[in-house]
Amino acid sequence: MGMDRPRNWLGVRTTILLPVLVAVLSFVTGVVNISAVSISGPLGDLIPRSIQRTAGFTGALTGFTLLVSVVGLRRRLRIAWYATIVLLPVAAVQGLVQNSAVTLPFVGPVPSSAVSIPLVVLSLISLPAMLLNRRRFDRPIDLSTAQLAAGAALLGSLMYGTAGSYALRDDFTNLSTATDAFYYTLVTASTVGYGDVTPQSQQAKLFGMSVVVLGTASFAIALGSLLGPAIEKRLSEALGNMTDAQLDLLENHVLVLGHGDLTEPIIEELTGAIDFVVITPDTETATRLQQQDIAVLTADPSDEEPMQRAGIEDAVAVVAATNDDAQDALAILTAQTLNPEVNIVAAATDRENIEKLRRAGADTVISPAVLGGHLIVQSALGREGMENIADHLLDVNDEDDADI
Repeated sequence: MGMDRPRNWLGVRTTILLPVLVAVLSFVTGVVNISAVSISGPLGDLIPRSIQRTAGFTGALTGFTLLVSVVGLRRRLRIAWYATIVLLPVAAVQGLVQNSAVTLPFVGPVPSSAVSIPLVVLSLISLPAMLLNRRRFDRPIDLSTAQLAAGAALLGSLMYGTAGSYALRDDFTNLSTATDAFYYTLVTASTVGYGDVTPQSQQAKLFGMSVVVLGTASFAIALGSLLGPAIEKRLSEALGNMTDAQLDLLENHVLVLGHGDLTEPIIEELTGAIDFVVITPDTETATRLQQQDIAVLTADPSDEEPMQRAGIEDAVAVVAATNDDAQDALAILTAQTLNPEVNIVAAATDRENIEKLRRAGADTVISPAVLGGHLIVQSALGREGMENIADHLLDVNDEDDADI
């Protein structure tokens, strides 16, 4: 499996990008139709105005929900895949309903097909891409105890506020339905408090205070559970670690196992040519590489877990080129076990270790010392072309050649 094989255009990144475009178009189409004064065109007379208005509102909501699903897709969650599979046809139908001419205030007739037709087309294109990459989105939701508690607290406080305010509806102004009760609970717990629904009796006021305390507390806990992963991400970046979301998007990439003197020129060659990730146990090295916008994972390069996190099953090649042949052999053995099809290239510091690295699983073993010695001897013997080969390997530019 060579490094020059074509990229998979229907890989994870493309599969995630398509729903993002659908979400944006769905939101824009919905906003355009919500703000329309009237709708006419091929479907204008066939679809009731109320349905068209509803399609505009729900279209914007579908776009926002799709963006939330995309966040789950980046983590390769199976539930996000199911949600996207359901939302894409919904977006297509909404785009079809809104495919007509709208009259905007101060603008006049505007064809909404400019965004609704691409919405329908992209929604239909996204479905096969999602189905083809189904196996890549296989992770269950892994919620911590704190996150589960935060969700339960938020849900419980909203249920408490809605049921209680509806039961006391006669003691509130402008509160007569369950929707009004939920509205009051939501704006109170979120500390928005428009003041359009107010308690009138002492009992209602006491209940309102309890909603404020329980609601704001549950919202704070939920917010903390959401901010926790963001803080963890910043700490990971400070320590030179890639986040899980970044690792999940790796495919058709190269794994560089370990870091040594030979690794720096390898990184220079890989930069801009192909995606790659460096696995090194050295925290200082990892931090330095992270500051250079190089994907890095701080871990033992011979362990299975970091290789699996770095997506070795989707890698096109593995490179092991540190100054420690024994460590490289262990890393190569692990990589070959996890993905027997991956192309493994190793650099042997000592000549006698070349065959050992091959037996460990390396497909190609290069000894920089042997190669350098060969070039020096051939150049000393006057063999033609050796100087050009050496200059190419050392990246000597044409201006330097002219000065020699």
